[in-house]
Amino acid sequence: MKRKQWISSITVFALIALLIVGCSKGNNTPGPASPSVSPSTSASPSPSDSPSPSPSAQSKDGGTLTISTFSDIVSVNPIFINDTSSGDIEQLVFAKLYDLDRQSNLAVEPWSLAAELPKVSADNKTYTIKLKNTAKWSDGQPITADDVKFTFDTIRTEETGAPGISQYDKIESITKADDYTLDIKLKQVYAPFQFSLYSSILPAHILKDVPLKSLKEDKFGVDPARTVTSGPWMFSEWKQGQYITLNRNPNYWGETKPHIDKIIYKIYADQNTEVQALLKGDTQMTEAVPLMQIDAIKKKDNLQVILKPGPTYEFIQFNFKDENFPDKYSPFKGQKTRQAIAYAVNRQGMVDNVLKGSGGLMNSPFLPGSWADPGAEAVNYEYSADKAKALLAEDGWKPGKDGILVKDGHRFSFELQYNAGNSRREQVSTIIQDNLKDVGIEVKPKGIDFATWIDQNITPGKFPAILLAWSLNNPDPDGESIFSSKYFPPTGQNGGWYVNKKADDLWVKGQQVVDQAERAKIYHELGKELSIDLPYVFLYQYGLPQAYDASKLKWEENDRPESSMGYGYLFHAINWWVE
Repeated sequence: MKRKQWISSITVFALIALLIVGCSKGNNTPGPASPSVSPSTSASPSPSDSPSPSPSAQSKDGGTLTISTFSDIVSVNPIFINDTSSGDIEQLVFAKLYDLDRQSNLAVEPWSLAAELPKVSADNKTYTIKLKNTAKWSDGQPITADDVKFTFDTIRTEETGAPGISQYDKIESITKADDYTLDIKLKQVYAPFQFSLYSSILPAHILKDVPLKSLKEDKFGVDPARTVTSGPWMFSEWKQGQYITLNRNPNYWGETKPHIDKIIYKIYADQNTEVQALLKGDTQMTEAVPLMQIDAIKKKDNLQVILKPGPTYEFIQFNFKDENFPDKYSPFKGQKTRQAIAYAVNRQGMVDNVLKGSGGLMNSPFLPGSWADPGAEAVNYEYSADKAKALLAEDGWKPGKDGILVKDGHRFSFELQYNAGNSRREQVSTIIQDNLKDVGIEVKPKGIDFATWIDQNITPGKFPAILLAWSLNNPDPDGESIFSSKYFPPTGQNGGWYVNKKADDLWVKGQQVVDQAERAKIYHELGKELSIDLPYVFLYQYGLPQAYDASKLKWEENDRPESSMGYGYLFHAINWWVE
């Protein structure tokens, strides 16, 4: 997925309030973040198991929590995170300026860097931020307004190449009032900006002398010895393809201290191997269980499953840049061709047979039931091979000698990439292959190692077509970063090189209106437009089954995981403990 980030089952959510790619977890993660929905809104019906609250007991300090994953990280530098695996680690080792409560409202927590909620001027253009004067980096240096200014200035500078630039390039100036107070003045009213403050901060004293164009290649975020952090745990060791180790931060400054001494993310070959490790007791939690494995987990008295609809949706993304195809020709440029693919793909069959009814169809980038959801205004492409064939013929495609369609000498054949080890995507890619073969299109599914895929294909926008998901970490529906032609890689997340001037204008219009009811009208129009023009084939919303060993991993009811939130499976992890 993508963070507003790519989710690894993922999802693409960015930590700095981006979308994250949901690619690694079988559901997910950039993040990065961007189009997103408040988890408090209703979503598509889905069978769920509520977590059994741990019995009230005195928490214990010490011990190790081992969490499984089948996707390695890329980097934990917050401003470059574009996947959920990296985002998981970032959530635990970096403090955020502001946090989100369970209803996805901006909040000041004991572990937030801010001392109070931002003060917003009457014209909605200036945000005054006051920091706690007790926060420290893991090397003991104080966290100050200089760090916040450095972080936001770095992201909003194009030379940096930060995927979350759209969240910060509306800033006109950042003025430091004192070491712990700063004013952020915007060029325009930007309604989503409060959630841009739900972001991790970089250490200026470590990175200020690194040239911006070289920052992505710096060892910060990759080498634990170079990566100074601010959260409850430290990035201590990374054995690529094997495990990531986080140790309790001895200089952690928050009034609330972490109970768990060590967190290990152990990397397995695939989701099925992850489940076996949980069943054997080698791990205490996994964030994405294949649906067909849930019954096996439920048979173990000590294991619990949490499954509810999440802020995550899967899609087929088209690439419109000719150079990303072997014959230097993108077959996806015709709107009727894209609509034909949407008709040809049996989306409801995926929900029924792959998700086992635990998801719901998506027709636009706004989650069903959210205030931005266009509902019936968006086009619903019901499965119809006949409609697909008719549209393809209208767009100039004709059967070749082998039955595969041809247009202007180009054969309609493309590679569909997804992350290897993701059992759900393996099944869905096969369905897509079979469905499109029925209408004369050859699809070649290809599973790729997640970390490699994100770094070499997704982030730079070098792919023919992908099967991926967005994990919507930002509770605002603004999706400019992933759909606008202003935000092609590397300064943005529009990796398919999609262009739609009408949609570009509507994203900006939606940002400049504060009233939610008026904004909703704009997003309804946007949802309708994108459902017609189809930068993606929107497939379905889904939730990731989270499983844990309730005899080992404990939390109080107020600190239970929250499925409705991006990274909600780690909600309040600072308060968890292990037996």
